[in-house]
Amino acid sequence: MRARRFRAAVSILGAVTSLAVGCDSLPGTPTEADRPLRPSQVTDFTVLYRGSCAGCHGADGRFGAALPLAHPVYLALVDDEALRRVIANGVPGTSMPPFARSAGGALTDAQVDVLIEGIRQRWARPDVLGNDRPPPYAAVGAGDAVRGATVYDEYCASCHGRDGAGGPRAGSIIDRAYLALVSAQGLRTLVVAGRPDLGHPDWRTYAGRAPMTAEDVSDVVAWMVTKRADSADAADVIAREGAWWR
Repeated sequence: MRARRFRAAVSILGAVTSLAVGCDSLPGTPTEADRPLRPSQVTDFTVLYRGSCAGCHGADGRFGAALPLAHPVYLALVDDEALRRVIANGVPGTSMPPFARSAGGALTDAQVDVLIEGIRQRWARPDVLGNDRPPPYAAVGAGDAVRGATVYDEYCASCHGRDGAGGPRAGSIIDRAYLALVSAQGLRTLVVAGRPDLGHPDWRTYAGRAPMTAEDVSDVVAWMVTKRADSADAADVIAREGAWWR
């Protein structure tokens, strides 16, 4: 009797196993290739860029609210370490959020690397600077806000107006809402690299003047920082924020 029950149990188990295995071959059952990837498995640059970057930097890397990434001059100035830091950790005090899982985002380290490599492959031009030597990407000093007012008058006022509140060819660069959302490094990047998608020149081509020096850039950034609602001391802000970039 026990032997008969054992054989019956074995038969039932075999039937169930065969049915379970056979289910994968039933019509309409998706193959492994048909199954959607988990978010952490996505390695296609276009998919990652569209989901993480396009909303601010533009669908094709231009004309977004943030600095364009289809920007050869910017990509010639910034190294992979800085790009990785910005993508992974975001920029404190600005609208740039962290995307790496280690910082509370959704991307793996490998996916951050895919973004960096894809941005370089699509939009970098290693020869874009030619023999020109740009000011350093990151500030090496606080700058002189008083002198920065003079630099502003010389290089920027023809577009942004005499007081920075907007002119015939460009908007305000002292608007407090804007300055509350951009870091001192972001201002520096704009001054040095420009925004070609919006017609903003880089450090070499302001108002037909000679290229800006590293001192010019640091000084005019210091002047803009003093226009923030919460910063009378530009040197303190630049030192505090600049430490994050080094």
